[in-house]
Amino acid sequence: MAVALAATGCGGGGRTPASTPVTPARTPATPAAAWLRPAAAPAGWHTVTIPTGAMLPYPPGWTLIKGDAGTATAALRTPANAFVGYLNLTPRQGKEALANWVSFRVAHNAEEGDRSIRILAADRKLQFRSGPGACVRDSYVTNRGARYVELACLVAGRHAQSVIVGAAPPGSWRRMAPRLERAISAFTT
Repeated sequence: MAVALAATGCGGGGRTPASTPVTPARTPATPAAAWLRPAAAPAGWHTVTIPTGAMLPYPPGWTLIKGDAGTATAALRTPANAFVGYLNLTPRQGKEALANWVSFRVAHNAEEGDRSIRILAADRKLQFRSGPGACVRDSYVTNRGARYVELACLVAGRHAQSVIVGAAPPGSWRRMAPRLERAISAFTT
């Protein structure tokens, strides 16, 4: 399961397979990224740096887990090892760009085998601590049947572009979203 969730972090590219239905986003009444408040991580949070220099902050009680080379992943798990919350930082690896981020991310998830992908919100003109970015919040079912809500952002920093993803099962999303959003607001690339 960790590999399945970690694999959804980034990379690859292409088009959404015809068999994968995607529900488009509706125009929300409030901005999709009203949660974004770029600032340093709270005191007591940990930080891990990937080779590009991008830094992933993560809350106390979360642990680093093994992922792809050059990436960083932190997670909060239950005693039975199920994911409650998940953060992943990956360098830009494909044709993802701020202008195509929403469609790229949905296509990437579909290529990873995710299904029932539903776009919940998206915003392409955001300002992070280290540069402009674009985010999409979506929900999906993995190829192993696990359900997640994710907030995935591409941020263009001064020296590199990075993808940061925060995810949680739908039943944990409301409780985990403030921590995931805070981590994403605090990361730098």
